[in-house]
Parts: sequence; structure tokens; C-alpha cells
Amino acid sequence: MSHASNQTNDTAPLRILADQAAVPGIRRALSRRGFFSLAGLAGAGALLAACGKGGSGGTGGGTDTGATATGGKLEDTLSMYSWGDYDAPEVLADFTKQLGPKLVVDSFGSNEELISKLVAAKGTGGYDILVPTGAYIPQMVENKLLMKLNKELIPNIKYMDPAFLNKAWDPKGDYSICKAWGTTGFVYDKTVITRELKTWSDFLDCAQKEASHKTSVLDDPKEITGMYFWANGIDWNTTDPAHLDAVEKFLTGTLAPHIAAFDSNPGTGAIPQGTHALIQVWNGDARQGIIESKKADKWQWVLGAPATELWMDNWAISSTAPHPNAAHAFINFVLTPENQLKNVDYIGYHTGAKDIEEKAKAENFEMLDLVFFTPEQLATMHEGTVNSATERTVDIYNKMKAAASA
Repeated sequence: MSHASNQTNDTAPLRILADQAAVPGIRRALSRRGFFSLAGLAGAGALLAACGKGGSGGTGGGTDTGATATGGKLEDTLSMYSWGDYDAPEVLADFTKQLGPKLVVDSFGSNEELISKLVAAKGTGGYDILVPTGAYIPQMVENKLLMKLNKELIPNIKYMDPAFLNKAWDPKGDYSICKAWGTTGFVYDKTVITRELKTWSDFLDCAQKEASHKTSVLDDPKEITGMYFWANGIDWNTTDPAHLDAVEKFLTGTLAPHIAAFDSNPGTGAIPQGTHALIQVWNGDARQGIIESKKADKWQWVLGAPATELWMDNWAISSTAPHPNAAHAFINFVLTPENQLKNVDYIGYHTGAKDIEEKAKAENFEMLDLVFFTPEQLATMHEGTVNSATERTVDIYNKMKAAASA
């Protein structure tokens, strides 16, 4: 059974949200536990466009080196551009120890930042491994930012559950392999909020009442508009102007005055420190925060309902990767059952490996109900898309942040 929807993405010329000038030199400890969206740096949702399909700039402003992995000697170095703190340190260290290449990791805070960096570098960024979210892959492939994988060099793909391979954004699996997937929900402090919260409607209502000025939302445009759409039974990928007008009115006029923080890193801050009472959060980050909290029992996790997100991040290789053999060797290395299990425990997300849930249970990992989900829960999760409403979504996000700080 496929755990992801079959929605397709617009494949118009690549459109990105982050300001290129804001990208070079950025090196942060960011993660799916600590995501910091750069969309707010784009001014009023300013969009950059790479050259379109068939144009001379189809490689994101650079030229396709045509580099491929031959299966020959591994290069001495490997560079990865990923969500930071997104792999067990032991796994990264073991790769170098066992196979040799020195691993250098840079961190991005959003898919927009990832793509913007690649475009701004004009093919000279020097990155090998990339970790984009599925919805962005068609645009990256069309603009020749990704290298076609040599699967003969990745035999450990046999350890992956087929349900998490060959998704709609890459139906033949030519450019991507599941790295991890997760969803969105919220946690609340039961010592402050005494009623039971079950849905996004409950979240939005509570934020305006007993959790007013004690509510934190993800610092991400799509997640912020998404919770309104999910609460109201609207497809969160809608491009309907009426729906976009409605969500803007609600978020900027009704909800914003009650929001205390836009925080995509509550798992290592707000949750263990008890800074806020109501917190929108990704499942793995919620798990991390509750485990690290000295008063874990006061926190209640709620999977967003009646609908919520399903995102999947993917292993991919840059089309201009200077170390393609080492890149393929790294992906093959992390796909071993042993390393997959170490990563599940560390990041708190399902990695798409075969039988990984049973193995995690056998190891007595904590709070696995925040890592693995039932078929009924999976049926409520839907993937996001990059579409014609993306620019408007970022604009709404910027207006909401401005209103919240007013």
C-alpha cells in the first residue's frame, strides 16, 4: 500500500521563494527538528525564476557537467546539503571510518533555500548529496539540478519498502530515494489547557482563548495556511482565490494577534522548556521535545485532524556533483538496516525501510506512536504541492507575521 498520495506537481519553470542574496554563506544547525524558513526573507513573497524548460539556463544558471558515477575508486571528500542534524552522528562518522571519504555537511532551512543556493551557485556549489522534499523534485529534475542515479551502485535499495519508492514526483525512482517522512500535528500543555483538543478546529479555537499569547506555530508558509484549510475541509493545495482570500483574512485579522511565536524548532526549545502552551509541530520534533522534557507527562500530542500533511524528504545527488562515486556509496551505506534503525531512533521519523517499525519496537525505542501511524491515520495525510498559489501563500505568511508583531 502506498502511504503517499498520487497528486502531481506543476512543472512550470522553477520558481523559488528565498532571496538569493540571503543564501550564500549560511551555515546553521537546522533540521526537521529545527526548521527555519527563509521564505520571510523574500520580502513580500518575491519570486525568483530559473530559466524555463528548454532554455539555456535549464541547469539553474549553470551547465550540466554530465558527471556520473562509474563505480570506480571513491573520491576523498563528500559534501552534503541537507536539513541539519538529520542523521545520526554515529552513522556519518562510520561512513568515513569504513569507506574513507571525509564528509562535509551544510544545512538549509527550507526547500526554497536549497534550490536558491543551487541556482545562485550556477553549478559551482560543490554539493554532492541533496535532501529535497518530494513536491520539489519535478521542478528540480526539469531544471536539471539532479543527477540520474546509477542504481547498480545502490544495491542496498533492496532493504527499502517498495511502498516508499517510485512516488508520483519521481515515478521511476530515477532521481530520488526516500530518506524520511513525517506529518504535522500539535502538542498542548494539559496543566494550562484542561479541555481535550482533538482537531485543527480545536487548535485554532484554543489559540484565541485559553492559549492566547501562549501559542506557537511553525515558521513555514504552507503549514500556517494548511492548518486553516485542514480545519475547514478545504484541499490545502487549493488555488481558488476565494479560499486564499479567506485564509488571509482569518490568519492576519483573527489569529495573528494571539500568536506568541513562529517557531519550527520547539522540540529542542519550547517543549522541553515549557515556553508555550499550544504548539504546532512535526511529529519527530514533538517526540524529541517530549522525551527531553523534565515534565513529559504534561504534554499531549495530537495528530492534526480531520486532515493533515504527509511530507517525504529524499536522498538525491546534484547534477554537478564533484564526487558522484562517493555520493552513491554514501546513499548505499545509509540504506543498510543497521544504519536505518540508528537514524529512526535519532531523528524520530520513519525512513521507509522494510520492517523498520517491528525492529524499532524490538529495540524498545520510546514513543513510537509519534513515529509510526495506523492505516486510518495515514489516510488522513496528504502531500503538499508547489503550484500557482505558492507565491500568494508566502505573501499571506509574511502579512500574518507582520500582524502578529504589530
